[in-house]
Amino acid sequence: MLEITFAEGRLEVVPEGASVALLVAEEAARPALFTTIDEATGGALTRGLQAAEFTFARSKTCVLLGPGAGLSRVVLVGLGKRADLDMRALEAAGSAAAGALGRAPAGFLAVDALTGEQAAHAALGARLGAYRFDRYRTRESAEDKPRLATLTVLAGEPDIARAARAAWPALEAVAHGVALTRDLVSEPANVLSPPVFAERIAALAYLGLEIETLGPAEMQRLGFGALLGVAMGSDKEPRTVIMRWNGGAADAAPVAFIGKGVTFDSGGISIKPAGGMEDMKWDMAGAGTVVGLMAALAGRQARVNAIGVVGLVENMLSGGAQRPGDVVTSHSGQTIEVLNTDAEGRLVLADMLSYTLERYKPRFMVDLATLTGAIIVGLGHEHAGLFSNDEALAQQLLEAGLATGEALWRMPMGDGYDKLIRSDIADMKNIGGRPGGSITAAQFLKRFVGPGPWAHLDIAGMAWSSKDAPGVPKGATAFGVRLLDRLVAARYEDGASESG
Repeated sequence: MLEITFAEGRLEVVPEGASVALLVAEEAARPALFTTIDEATGGALTRGLQAAEFTFARSKTCVLLGPGAGLSRVVLVGLGKRADLDMRALEAAGSAAAGALGRAPAGFLAVDALTGEQAAHAALGARLGAYRFDRYRTRESAEDKPRLATLTVLAGEPDIARAARAAWPALEAVAHGVALTRDLVSEPANVLSPPVFAERIAALAYLGLEIETLGPAEMQRLGFGALLGVAMGSDKEPRTVIMRWNGGAADAAPVAFIGKGVTFDSGGISIKPAGGMEDMKWDMAGAGTVVGLMAALAGRQARVNAIGVVGLVENMLSGGAQRPGDVVTSHSGQTIEVLNTDAEGRLVLADMLSYTLERYKPRFMVDLATLTGAIIVGLGHEHAGLFSNDEALAQQLLEAGLATGEALWRMPMGDGYDKLIRSDIADMKNIGGRPGGSITAAQFLKRFVGPGPWAHLDIAGMAWSSKDAPGVPKGATAFGVRLLDRLVAARYEDGASESG
């Protein structure tokens, strides 16, 4: 993991032969460090910019090799117009800078920042953009490996540098949560079985999380018939893991986050096509996000009581597997006719939602799941689907998505969709047909949440990326960790306003 430190923005702190990235806005006036380096190199920066016709547009880069003044390279990264500068622009520029500095073992990043928080967010972008999952690469050549191990952020005047250091620990905790989620989602299913996943979560107790793990016998006693039905075809035992962070007032109701943790989804008897089935190792991304979020909240000592609940199962085929047409009884007592064993995530969430509601009586519940292919058809890979029974919570989530760049799109719900999951022999069936597939899945979940505020995030199109993006390298994205951390920080921590 990239190590971040902060210092004042002076050329004197940069050693001989170092690489420096300058994050600069488009305006004609250049920051002091740019001017200092330009003068020390006989105008090399200005000439390089003119030759490249570089304008400091948002996240654009220009690399100047051996410009002089003892520097091996200078990377110029655009922040766009200062009037439009926000934390997302700073993070994108920090990510671009880390990529351009990747061949150097140590780099320096100078931010044209007005505040310490801005400098810290540029560092966050660098940390997120430098992420790699390389646990299973045993023959990678040295030239293919990024070398950047430490990054010193030159944050301007002494008061800005001090403010950046003060802001960094909370952002670093979020970055750790994101990396943890990406690691979990990237693991192959032969490694990350439900029991191993539960062990990985239990290891996070050092953060101050209270962690409780339920095995098959406990789940049977609690009546988790829907979840246990999904697990019937696998020889890997299922688990339910409950994480609790007690950072708020002792008598304050918690906020609750619930994740689907299907560590591999073959589709069961309703088996999936072979093409692309390898992607189903990340059908546990909802649970992975909840784990990363809880680690972030604990790591930054969030002033809130929070519950994270994940149902961990493997959906496989065997002589003991659940069959289409079976009827199961959920934790809530409602019965479900299972017409398609590949619509299993909603069965897992059904038990987790009703159990969380009954045991913890939370202020709200948000569940996350790679639930339907239908949401990808509707929204592509640009937005996750948002479904909710509460206007205020939905709006808060939309705002958090805009602030963090983890975009949501509000989807409709209603009685007309709910009728599509009526069963002839049970309380409901687990599919409603192809039309509106993501909506009928949400309607199914709504039957298990009671009247209180609830939101469902269908992240099927957002949990994994086939291309690099600022701060999000190709692969597992950890979508939702930052969004939900922002929701909590802005609205639900002690001192925050739910309405403001």
